[in-house]
Amino acid sequence: MARIKGATMTRKRRNKVLKLAKGYYGSKSKLFKTAKQAVMKSGNYAYIGRKQKKRDFRRLWIARISAACKMNGINYSTFINGLKKAGIDLNRKMLSEIAIADPQGFAALVEKAKAAL
Repeated sequence: MARIKGATMTRKRRNKVLKLAKGYYGSKSKLFKTAKQAVMKSGNYAYIGRKQKKRDFRRLWIARISAACKMNGINYSTFINGLKKAGIDLNRKMLSEIAIADPQGFAALVEKAKAAL
């Protein structure tokens, strides 16, 4: 019986890693061993980045809302508390968009929040 060698599958697996490493600096895109390490590390960074993205955007939205609140004479925590008590359910993303695009609308929300307190 003929001996089966794994050359085609090995080549396929290595090419898959090298394709993912395309564009990396120096030997990281050419040599399998370094490419594999670089791809594994970049995968970890990508995984972590997907979690950090959510945190970063929430932090940005809060900063924008806080700045708009200060312009309307109220602080952020009081504003959010007033909105909750007024029964207004808007997420921070939408609140920040309103604060940027429609300052008069945001001022009306601030007045409703103040009234609810």
